[in-house]
Amino acid sequence: MGREVLLSLLSVLAFWSVWMVKAEDAYKYYTWTVTYGTASPLGPSQQVILINGQFPGPRLDTVTNDNIILNLINKLDQPFLLTWNGIKQRKNSWQDGVLGTNCAIPPNSNYTYKFQTKDQIGSYTYFPSTLMHRAAGGFGILNIYARSVIPVPYAKPAGDFSLLIGDWYKSNHKALQQVLDSGKPLSFPDGILINGQSRSSFSGDQGKTYMFRVSNVGLSTSFNFRIQGHKLKLVEVEGSHVLQNMYNSLDVHVGQSVTLLVTLDQSPKDYYIVASTRFTETVLTATAVLHYTNSRAAVSGPVPAGPANDIAWSMDQARSYRWNLTSNAARPNPQGSFHYGKITTSRTIVLANSAPIINGKQRYAVNGISFINSDTPLKLADYFNIPGVFSINSIQTAPSDSANKLATSVMGASLHEFIEVVFQNNEDTIQSWHLDGYDFWVVGFGTGQWTQDSRKTYNLVDALTRHTTQVYPKSWTAILVSLDNQGMWNLRKSNNSFKLRFFSSFPAIAMNCEVCQLKELEVEHFEIREVLRSILHTIFFHRALGLVRPKDIDLELFEITYVQCGDVELERKIDEKIDQFIDKVEKHPNKKNQICLSFYEVKNKQATWFSNKVERLHWNSDTAAEARRARRTALECSLRDILFQIIRFVNEKRDHVPPIPNLDGVSFPYEITISSSSDSAFGMDMFKRMLQTGHPTMLS
Repeated sequence: MGREVLLSLLSVLAFWSVWMVKAEDAYKYYTWTVTYGTASPLGPSQQVILINGQFPGPRLDTVTNDNIILNLINKLDQPFLLTWNGIKQRKNSWQDGVLGTNCAIPPNSNYTYKFQTKDQIGSYTYFPSTLMHRAAGGFGILNIYARSVIPVPYAKPAGDFSLLIGDWYKSNHKALQQVLDSGKPLSFPDGILINGQSRSSFSGDQGKTYMFRVSNVGLSTSFNFRIQGHKLKLVEVEGSHVLQNMYNSLDVHVGQSVTLLVTLDQSPKDYYIVASTRFTETVLTATAVLHYTNSRAAVSGPVPAGPANDIAWSMDQARSYRWNLTSNAARPNPQGSFHYGKITTSRTIVLANSAPIINGKQRYAVNGISFINSDTPLKLADYFNIPGVFSINSIQTAPSDSANKLATSVMGASLHEFIEVVFQNNEDTIQSWHLDGYDFWVVGFGTGQWTQDSRKTYNLVDALTRHTTQVYPKSWTAILVSLDNQGMWNLRKSNNSFKLRFFSSFPAIAMNCEVCQLKELEVEHFEIREVLRSILHTIFFHRALGLVRPKDIDLELFEITYVQCGDVELERKIDEKIDQFIDKVEKHPNKKNQICLSFYEVKNKQATWFSNKVERLHWNSDTAAEARRARRTALECSLRDILFQIIRFVNEKRDHVPPIPNLDGVSFPYEITISSSSDSAFGMDMFKRMLQTGHPTMLS
């Protein structure tokens, strides 16, 4: 009966697993080439960075859970990276596009980004994260639309406009980099651009409602956005649906995005769209035109004035942004079903920014530490425990009177912590803080110094989640963060010359590596072949990629039946590896041995691992037959448990597979590796070899 039950369960779960592969989320493929070009956004001709010949770069429209495969070719004369601002990169920080987790793409080289817009909706951007490339362009729109089965809390608009707005310099990006490297601050920007131009136009029909996605892609300057004679209905902020309040104008800070609905309910003519700098002595203004298709008059009258440089006004507006608790976001469950305000925080981190003089140059610092990039990527240094690259203790969790210094600062935290972070801005300029890999609840704003009494002002009911928050001059902002995305992540403020790495530590987190550590088995020599065959073939069958011809195999030693893919070549390679394993056991009879099956992506080295440890147990010649039967029964139960463990793991991690390769055969690229427990870091040795050789060699 036990054997028949197992056969039935294996068949049902196997077909369920194959079905999930067929229902996989969509893959979208892109090839982008980054080059220099010439444009005249503020009048004079200047060098800009183009993507596929476009400035700004191509618009990337996606749907929730899309898989993005984007090959980026760097034709610049400097190393280059793009970062995907606001994309959470679930357990995938090596696709984040910042130094420390990514190596910059050298000139005349390429890198393929692979990431998923997992459980996200909303308006986002991408931009260069290297040097001062962002000051030359290379930025663009990234929109994530809701799946058709997920409702949104507003009627479908008649049109969808995206506006990339930011400060701009006429100086070359290399000249700006030299200014920073010399220890001097950048001068005031020369202008404001809307979609890379000083004048744009957007057309719509009278009486209809249109969506405006507004993002600040500038370097350091906040702006106020408004449309002459029209109300702005705020509906979404960086992936959060919000209470749909009406505004005359909105402040948008560096790195932030907002989504608005605007109804063309005025008389048929043209109207100004305005963006002007905030909290600056000199006010820069850029205009575009909202054109009614039945317009009878060109834009006229003075450009509508923005609000006064009143921090209290802007802070009150920020507090008015509230989560729509009854609306869903990317998932069908309401946003408010997560009661963040009732969770006890594990600790408080206070980060105070400053602009000290270090070694004769002005630097930007946090808690007295000015970040410097290491030659060795931090993620690799952490995984391989390479000394001298960074120290988690190099930055404190609160400001102190210690001397300012340069360091590769990494702040440690534990996976699944729920923490409070306070940004304290003691400078006279507004700051923006962004955390890669996460969004967070912005629960409080205040002037002066934050104290524990400041918590009395927190919004613990309906604060929205977002990835970037502003910190007003001589003020503080408080956020709550649930550290549920393991990896090493970048925490940065708006000035590109400063970076802080925020690290969620977990025993086996570096690289894109999901590990299924199977139960250890104690087997006799003559049992090894059957045990390993059943385990390895079960894994291959449930990770099958191509056409399979299922073949039931009855074990001779156990009352168990498993399924093979029916691929002769695969069976041959598995048997070869089992022979090698048995040979090693015979040569080292007193050692615990391990075999690892890894699926990997040929180009980028990330892998999904299944491993099983098999230990040889010598039985004395006078062991009783009853003891042997009991041991065999126990082994059979353990083996059955392992096969079910494999099935459960495959179904739970069905979205954690390498990209589908353009190869023949039933399987993803794979390697079967044999090691013993005397190797202090079996997986580490394997991974080092992968890094050195480019990828594991296909078994042949």
